[in-house]
Amino acid sequence: MKKTGIIISLFLFNQCFSQVAIGKNSVNNTSISLEFGNGNRGMILPWVTSTGTVAGAVDGTVIYDASDKKIKYRKSGVWMDLTIDASGVVNTALQNSKTESATAKVTIGGGSVNTTPGILVLADDHKAMVLPKMNSPHLNIINPAAGTIAYDTVTHQLAVFNGTVWSFWKP
Repeated sequence: MKKTGIIISLFLFNQCFSQVAIGKNSVNNTSISLEFGNGNRGMILPWVTSTGTVAGAVDGTVIYDASDKKIKYRKSGVWMDLTIDASGVVNTALQNSKTESATAKVTIGGGSVNTTPGILVLADDHKAMVLPKMNSPHLNIINPAAGTIAYDTVTHQLAVFNGTVWSFWKP
């Protein structure tokens, strides 16, 4: 449960005004707010029961919608689908008995109190997040969870897992 430890560590820091490296010693590029190390691990997106339950979502928000088993992002006020196949499977037992804290939030960057809704907010307006990168995540991530996302360095595509199948997006 190494991923759980990383996520808990992020939540222990309410505000962080610097660059963050996960799975590596440092971020070497000044244009990066959050960067993941190399390895066969993806990032699991927040699960929501449906997009309708996401209060105050802003453009750029990315979630895993457990109701229709799809990864979605918010664009121009509308939820856009990143998952072609809707046959996903998600076990929400990990969170079903938990009570959501409306104030749970980690902000990376920014420099002042940020009011953007979300549990992980990258608040820099001049830096980006680099997703976990690896060769063929669909072949190398062992037992991915629903909502896993990674960048495939072989095909240069975004790979998203809905709990059953991988979908791939290339700009």
